[in-house]
Amino acid sequence: MIAWRSTWSIYKRELLRFLRTAFQSVLAPVLTTTLYFIVFGAAIGGRMPDLGGVDYGAFIIPGLLMLTLLGETTSNSSFGIYMPRFTGTIYELLSAPVGVAETLIGFVGAAMTKSLILAAIILATARFFVDYSIAYPLLAVLYIMLVAAAFSLFGFILGIWADNFEKLGIIPMLFLTPLTFLGGTFYSIDMLPAPWDTIALANPIVYLVSGLRWTFYGSSDVNIWVSFGITLAFLAACTAVIAYIFRTGWRLRA
Repeated sequence: MIAWRSTWSIYKRELLRFLRTAFQSVLAPVLTTTLYFIVFGAAIGGRMPDLGGVDYGAFIIPGLLMLTLLGETTSNSSFGIYMPRFTGTIYELLSAPVGVAETLIGFVGAAMTKSLILAAIILATARFFVDYSIAYPLLAVLYIMLVAAAFSLFGFILGIWADNFEKLGIIPMLFLTPLTFLGGTFYSIDMLPAPWDTIALANPIVYLVSGLRWTFYGSSDVNIWVSFGITLAFLAACTAVIAYIFRTGWRLRA
């Protein structure tokens, strides 16, 4: 049976930490997204043709949203578990009558809430630059929550694996951000010449961006069910890894 009071305590602590760092967690991503809209949406977008019947400025919204969500969700989650390990307060959590389920629900629930707040702010900001509509708003919210949950768990694993601040940022900086830029954030995979259009499909971020883009406009580079399937598979894989970490105590009890 899940101890919801313990879950709520972890959730509230993580959410308050997010609000205490609002400048870094909210304002910085919004300013970055605004710059992308000014450069790509306004300056370059006016010279770009419609992509699949969608104005270029509107076309890049799901990609920019995914770019921000992946980076912020992973960083917040990894930092959230790394700091208790760094300061030694992780032992309070491990010694408390709190199970793996309560810990994960608290951390992941907070990450999902943060992601929805960020998504709402970014979408509101986008209104100042381009008109857009969301074809399937409920599916868009569901997909954002799935991606947030998956990468929150991924960040959780990263925070446990890292033994210094350099390692904490190396995966997002050297792998996650470049893959997101190459994942169809600013263009359609169909625009790439052969064989690059096929090679691009080896990038897992392509499926995430395409999935979110489908919920916005009803069309994407990849079948929506493939995107959902890959997202759920990544979520399940991260859950299995974290279950193993808590069962064995790897890097938690050292």
